[in-house]
Amino acid sequence: MKLAMIGFGQAGGKILDKFLEYDQRTGSSIVRAAVAVNTAKADLMGLEYVPEANRVLIGQSRVKGHGVGADNELGAEVAEEDIDEVMSAMDDIPAHEVDAFLVIAGMGGGTGSGGGPVLARHLKRIYTEPVYALGVLPGSDEGGIYTLNAARSFQTFVRETDNLLVFDNDAWRQAGESVQGGYDEINEEIVRRFGLLFGAGEVHQEGEVAESVVDSSEIINTLSGGGVSTIGYASESVQREDTGLLSRFRGNGTGESDDLDAAQTTNRVTSLVRKATLGRLTLPCEVDGVERALLVMAGPSRYLNRKGIERGRKWLEEQTGSMEVRGGDYPMRSADFVASVVLLSGVTDVPRVKELQQVAIEAQDNIDEIRDESEDNLEGLVNDGQDELEPLF
Repeated sequence: MKLAMIGFGQAGGKILDKFLEYDQRTGSSIVRAAVAVNTAKADLMGLEYVPEANRVLIGQSRVKGHGVGADNELGAEVAEEDIDEVMSAMDDIPAHEVDAFLVIAGMGGGTGSGGGPVLARHLKRIYTEPVYALGVLPGSDEGGIYTLNAARSFQTFVRETDNLLVFDNDAWRQAGESVQGGYDEINEEIVRRFGLLFGAGEVHQEGEVAESVVDSSEIINTLSGGGVSTIGYASESVQREDTGLLSRFRGNGTGESDDLDAAQTTNRVTSLVRKATLGRLTLPCEVDGVERALLVMAGPSRYLNRKGIERGRKWLEEQTGSMEVRGGDYPMRSADFVASVVLLSGVTDVPRVKELQQVAIEAQDNIDEIRDESEDNLEGLVNDGQDELEPLF
């Protein structure tokens, strides 16, 4: 799947940068065009892989290149004011060569959470290709203002995009990790999962063709209907095909028959599908009741057992209760792993989102209370000062 990616804000820019590094390292070529947008000049300067010509600094007349300070209302205003500048940076994107647009943003900050939905709305107005968002939820320990921003941004992204793909930091931060180290690991996890999903169906230099192709239309159809999506992932290491050795994935190396190896491979494939679906999702949710799903099995072709993939797809149908479950393989000759990627679209039973909205309501009430109290204190201070001051005339 060929994508035009726009990293909006600090988190969005870093994830975009990681996608470009992934493309370069794996040769997947899923990023057809890349643009980074920010209100903070330092964040743009810190990017390594986004070309300088594709880095857009907005809001200079308002915030002087210093960011919007987690104020997502200001982030939205600045994006709206400078939207022509952002769209001009995208004039060179060959829309006829991309399958979709992907706006990447952290939903807890100010620039991405406020400006990302504004850009998505303008993209949908101009282009016929689908516009998706990859939104990153802040951790619950990051503070009330970030939770409030995320709750607002979540609703706006769902309204303004064709689908919101969510990654929840809260489910991935490890205890004792440094903030920077934690985010680096999280960004790697994001790119690994989405890279394999979007890379499926693309023909690579290695020349391997899938038995059951998962092309861009399969992904688009799975994401159609809007709403929220999450991704599951599970993998197991194997020996590379060019080593000439059997892996523990295929058999135990004791000279077992090909039939036994095939049976083991089938079981291992279905096991990975179950682990991906019932394990740690990018946005934890109840699988039952999901509207649509897509299964991608990636790795060296000799391990991608068609019977196992079909069995895994049917198992997904049973678990989700959905009749719209697609599936296929993504052969990668030089890979040293076999992975299952499961896209669940149209999720509704999401405890984290309910919690987010409740915390946001409480945070908004606290903000209103503090604001009212501050106004009362200020009014009292002014009145006291007037009483104490003697008239000048």
